[in-house]
Amino acid sequence: MAEKIPVLILGATGSVGQRFVQLLDGHPWFQVVGLTASDRSVGQKYGEACRWLLADPMPEWARPMTILPTEPGVAEARIAFSALPAEQARQIEPELARAGLAVCSNASAYRQEADVPILLPEVNPDHVALIPRQRRERRWSGCIVTNSNCTSTGLTVTLKALQDVFGVKRVVAVSLQALSGAGYPGVASLDIFDNVIPNIRGEEEKVEWEPRKMLGKMNGETLELAPFVISAHTNRVAVVDGHTVCASVELERFDGVEAAVAALRAYQAPEVSRDLPSAPQPVILVREEWDRPQPRLDRLTGRGMTTVVGRLRADPIFHLKFVVLSHNTIRGAAGGSIYNAELLVKAGLIS
Repeated sequence: MAEKIPVLILGATGSVGQRFVQLLDGHPWFQVVGLTASDRSVGQKYGEACRWLLADPMPEWARPMTILPTEPGVAEARIAFSALPAEQARQIEPELARAGLAVCSNASAYRQEADVPILLPEVNPDHVALIPRQRRERRWSGCIVTNSNCTSTGLTVTLKALQDVFGVKRVVAVSLQALSGAGYPGVASLDIFDNVIPNIRGEEEKVEWEPRKMLGKMNGETLELAPFVISAHTNRVAVVDGHTVCASVELERFDGVEAAVAALRAYQAPEVSRDLPSAPQPVILVREEWDRPQPRLDRLTGRGMTTVVGRLRADPIFHLKFVVLSHNTIRGAAGGSIYNAELLVKAGLIS
């Protein structure tokens, strides 16, 4: 790309905002021209206002940038990467879309809107067909596209590979979710040390619904939800990064565990999203060891973008059971939004 596309990061001082700063450092297509944060940080230098949480050092270009207010017109950008809380996103993201920006959001605020796609480019790039409808009905020149809930991400990628070959009927999913999914400072140490918290409010409903939207079919400009059902249990565990999901799946047709393994290994992203800069290589990695995947060992597979699956075996109630791991702040958050933006550029929806 001869000239990089200028982008904003909204909520740049938080844990997901910092991932955006890290992952956009040296990006071949995008150039960060603005960082926004809460009112108490506006006017400060990013290096002073941000308590950097990542192991890699803060990029030098970010340190002297002045933090801007989160509102339209603060910088000449064409894309806004949103790490805002859902309540703020509901108000601010439409304002930016009306101002002509493509908003690639991590927030849940608009995921259930009929004209807003929840994109996983390696799964459903055709869902960008909702954007012309969104622009027409909402009378704006920008757009809003969202990530899924970070727990839904790896599960949905895995179900897509199975759906394409065997069909999916019913799923039971139990999550073991990392602390970083709660943001910073996150869960109090006295709550999580020597403990598992057996409920994350609002998460189970997201995991039960969002994969059905992402694996649904386009019918013109209407998205029809996939017809399978999911029952989810969500748990917070004392892991820093990497969400694990233990799943049992009833398929429409079951040809044995080895056939399922082969389907997962053979799965490729659709051609339009296969070679984008952030595309996972491979999309799915199947581990054969008896005790993998593990967050500490496997979460950075494929630069944190690959879905790692292991412990595939026959299920005595359904057909197949397995364990899925994905990096919640990379594939499930900032990296996923960047991948979405790359898809919008490839599809000609961002000039």
